[in-house]
Amino acid sequence: MKRTPATVAEIRKQFPIFDQKEGTRPLVYLDNGATTQKPSSVIDRITNFYRHEYATVHRGVYALSQKSTEYYDAARETVRQFINAASTEEVVFVRGTTEAINLVAASYGRPFFKAGDEIIVSEIEHHANFVPWQQLAKELCLKLVVTPVNDSGELILDEYKKRLNSNTKLVALTHVSNVLGSIFPVKAIIESAHAVGAKVLLDGAQAIQHLKVDVQALDCDFYVFSGHKLYGPTGIGVLYAKEALLTMMHPYQTGGDMIERVTITETTFSRGAIKFEAGTPNFVDAVGLATAIDFFNSIDPTYLANHESALLNYATDRLSSESDIRIIGTAAKKIAVISFVMDGIHPHDVGT
Repeated sequence: MKRTPATVAEIRKQFPIFDQKEGTRPLVYLDNGATTQKPSSVIDRITNFYRHEYATVHRGVYALSQKSTEYYDAARETVRQFINAASTEEVVFVRGTTEAINLVAASYGRPFFKAGDEIIVSEIEHHANFVPWQQLAKELCLKLVVTPVNDSGELILDEYKKRLNSNTKLVALTHVSNVLGSIFPVKAIIESAHAVGAKVLLDGAQAIQHLKVDVQALDCDFYVFSGHKLYGPTGIGVLYAKEALLTMMHPYQTGGDMIERVTITETTFSRGAIKFEAGTPNFVDAVGLATAIDFFNSIDPTYLANHESALLNYATDRLSSESDIRIIGTAAKKIAVISFVMDGIHPHDVGT
C-alpha cells in the first residue's frame, strides 16, 4: 500500500477544513479525542455515493441497488481486515460506541445474566461504558464492581484480579482512557477474565486510531469503536463480537433487513451480523468509514506514533514547568492526551 508522505504539512493538506483561518492564524484543532476532522477522500466518497450510486441495499434486484450492496458488503470486509476479525459475520454496523455497548447490554446481558452475577468496570470509564451496566445491574439485581486505578491513571492489575471470581460474568473496560490517555494491559485483563469464565468487552473508541487492534490476538469477546473518531463519518460505528456469541444473542431491535422469514405467527431472524441491523442500514456512512480506514492505513504508522510522542513530550514538559499547573494522568504507557488543572481557576474558564 502506498504511504502518504511523512510530513504533517502533506497530511494536513488532505483536510479541507484546515484551508480556513481563525483571524490571521491557521486553524488549530485540538479536540480529536472528541471527534476527528474528515479528509477530502472521505468527504468526496460520501458525496459521490449520494450523487451517482445511491440505492437501498440487500433488497433490490436492479443494477444500482446491486452495486450499492456490493459497496456496503465491501465496507464490512474492510473493517474485518482492519481489526482482523475471523469473519464478516462478526462485524456489526451500529451508530457508534455507545450504541454498540447498549446492544451488548440488551442482547447479551439482559437474557443471560441473573441476580447475583457481577460486572467489572473501572473507575475511569467513559459514561457510555458505565451507565449501561449500572442500569442493567439495577434492573437484574446484578453487582457492579468497580476496579481502581493508581494516581498515574494506570489500572492496578492485582486489584482487578482480586475482584474476579466465579460470579463475574462480564468485564467491560476501556482499552485507552479518553480522559487520561492511559493504555490498559488488555491482554492480561482478558486472560485473567477468561480464567474465571467471564467475557470481556473492550471500549476501543480511543484506541482504534492509535494502536494496532487485532481482536483475534487479543481474544476479546466484544470490541467496540466509533467511525467519527477515526476520520470517518458521524453516525457509524462497529461492534465486533465472536460469532458464537452473536449466534446465541437475540436482536433488541426488530424490523426489516434482519428478517429471514415472516409468517402471521412466527418470525425467523437472519444469522450473523445482519441480525442486529434492523431497518435500512447506514450503508453510505459505512462506505465512508471504509474510506477513512483506507486513508488511515495509507499513513506510515511509525511516523504517526513518533510525531504524537514528540507532541506529548513537548506539551508535558511545557505544562510541567508551570508551578500552578498539575497534570492528571501520567501513566507510563499512554497516548497523546493530557488532562490538567490550574490552581484557583475553574476548568471551564481555562478552556475559554
